Amino acid sequence: MSYSADFPDAHARHWRDAELLFKAGRRANADQLYGFSAECGLKAVMVAEGLPVDREGAPTQSGHRKHIKELWDVFLAFASGRRSGRLLRHLPPSNPFADWSHHDRYASSRHFDAAGAVEAHREAAQSVRQFHSRFQGGWG
Repeated sequence: MSYSADFPDAHARHWRDAELLFKAGRRANADQLYGFSAECGLKAVMVAEGLPVDREGAPTQSGHRKHIKELWDVFLAFASGRRSGRLLRHLPPSNPFADWSHHDRYASSRHFDAAGAVEAHREAAQSVRQFHSRFQGGWG
C-alpha cells in the first residue's frame, strides 16, 4: 500500500513517538525519529512555500529528496528570500544534524548513549517544531 506524503502529520507523529522513546530510555530509536521529525517539518515548510512535488507529494527535484543531514543546508538556502526566511533566526545556523544518519538505524544502541548527540538532535528537532509552528501562524 502506498500513501501520499503528509509532511506536517509525519513531522508531528515522529516527534511524539521520539519523545515517548526518549522518556523511556530508548535513545537509539528516539534519535532516528528526531531526525525524521525535523526532516518532515522542514519539508512541510518547503512544500507550503511552493516546492514542486509529484502526485505522491514527494519533492520532484532530487536536491530536495534528502534526509535531514543534507536537507538542513538545502533548506536554509531554499528559505532565503521567501516568507520562511524571516523565521530563520529561530533555527541554529549550523547544521545540528551533521552527525546524524538514517544508516544509524543499523548501529548498536551503545552508540547513542555517548557524547550527548541525542540531546542535541532533540533540541534541534524542537527548534524545527517551533519554526514550523511560527511559520503556520504567520509571525516571525
